[in-house]
Amino acid sequence: MSPKTKKERVYIFDTTLRDGEQSPGASMNPEEKIQLAKRLESLGVDIIEAGFPITSDGDFESVKQIAGVIKKSQIAALARANQLDIDRAWEAIAEAAKPMIHVFLSSSDIHLKYQLRKTRNDVLKSACDMVKHAAAYPAKIEFSPMDATRTDRDYLCDIVEAVIDAGATTVNIPDTVGYAIPVEFGELIAYLFDKVKNINKAVISVHCHNDLGLAVANSLAAVQNGARQVECTINGIGERAGNAAMEEIVMALDTRKDFFNYYTDIKTKNIYQTSRLLTQITGIAVQPNKAIVGANAFAHESGIHQDGMIKERTTYEIMKPESVGISESHIILGKHSGRHAINEHYKKMGYNLKEQELNRIYVRFKELADLKKEVFDEDLEAILFEEILRVTDKYKLIYLNIVSGSVAVPTATLQMEIDGVLFQDAGFGVGPVDATFSAIRKITKTDYHLMKYAVNAITGGTDAQGEVTVQLQFNGRSVVGHGADPDVLVASAKAYINALNRLECIKGNTEEIVVE
Repeated sequence: MSPKTKKERVYIFDTTLRDGEQSPGASMNPEEKIQLAKRLESLGVDIIEAGFPITSDGDFESVKQIAGVIKKSQIAALARANQLDIDRAWEAIAEAAKPMIHVFLSSSDIHLKYQLRKTRNDVLKSACDMVKHAAAYPAKIEFSPMDATRTDRDYLCDIVEAVIDAGATTVNIPDTVGYAIPVEFGELIAYLFDKVKNINKAVISVHCHNDLGLAVANSLAAVQNGARQVECTINGIGERAGNAAMEEIVMALDTRKDFFNYYTDIKTKNIYQTSRLLTQITGIAVQPNKAIVGANAFAHESGIHQDGMIKERTTYEIMKPESVGISESHIILGKHSGRHAINEHYKKMGYNLKEQELNRIYVRFKELADLKKEVFDEDLEAILFEEILRVTDKYKLIYLNIVSGSVAVPTATLQMEIDGVLFQDAGFGVGPVDATFSAIRKITKTDYHLMKYAVNAITGGTDAQGEVTVQLQFNGRSVVGHGADPDVLVASAKAYINALNRLECIKGNTEEIVVE
């Protein structure tokens, strides 16, 4: 292969733990963030944006813990363009094997006039001064001119050139409000490469939002015009309509090698399990028709399509499901399966269990297998999340009994553990779920606004586990609780209690800072 045709690398900057967590109800506790960070590292992500340390002590500690355990991926911490933010960011990532400080400052006239109330010269000076301050630390420095796509192009060129001179090793061009069109965004990146004299001294990155459904298309257009880093999230979660979906960008580059002369170091076979883990943690389900990781992404119902698939898979599939970690083969697990078979199956799913973890899971597995003929991968993930990945909580469900029917007043008798102390009470409602939530509110002495209640079957069949999502609101903030159980009412109680525990985690974090 000649130098002209040699493939170039595109770096993947994953911001699921920072921008992704800004999705309504997507707050994660520190243990969940560490679990996801480890999965992102095994996925092959180049940079993990672990959080925004200045926002709260909790976010600071999460970033610090992640920086201490992740060795292969760079760990980035976000900071506004002021010394306090930057110093706090460095303090959080100082122990990281590969630290990065990500500094941002608005650059569009709209933001300068209405948000910052500063002149262009003021912003340019602040950007340079703060990049220099950050560069004094032994870390890679990324700078983002926020709302770049609505910024005057020549002024944007001035900022990019100045911050590179000041020490920025990466400059990110964010489409903060999802305003850009692919051709237009590609032209903007090309314009920067044409006009900024020192642009080859830094990596040019892009961070695209999905307000018009164009985040992935814009990101790919930028890559075609010189960008070599893409900022994205698992499942495309994030502020408002979300971010560019990492799995879509990676698989577009991988599948269309004939068109894109670029590659990433992402281990694509780990994509699906990473997507599932995020869903388990946040309770935010992936839409069935979502590209790459949706339930229908490799499903074929049309007779013509089925006929083509039987004759030749490539007639209607441009990717193999195995390439993203979705197995076509199906190992049947049931009540006669042993620990070894279950452990091996978890390994294939990407989970390496310790002996004590396997023992705990095996007990739950046998309980479920007695109720179901067949246990599916999704069931195993639900068990893993309930038994291993979930942290010690303030509230815990011990016992639930429901009386309901067409002639009975729905009544729920509930026993809970609160900080290790047992409490029991009963609640009434218009239905069994309402009665259950009423009993929980009485015991916990809480009365948060219920914004959402949703039930899904994890797998097919009448013996499927119920997966329940509950969204509660507190002081204008919302959290999502997640619960799974063969009994939908028990799953509902678990989900509501999980949401209460998540609220306990965020009560001390009241500052809202919306970026990129």
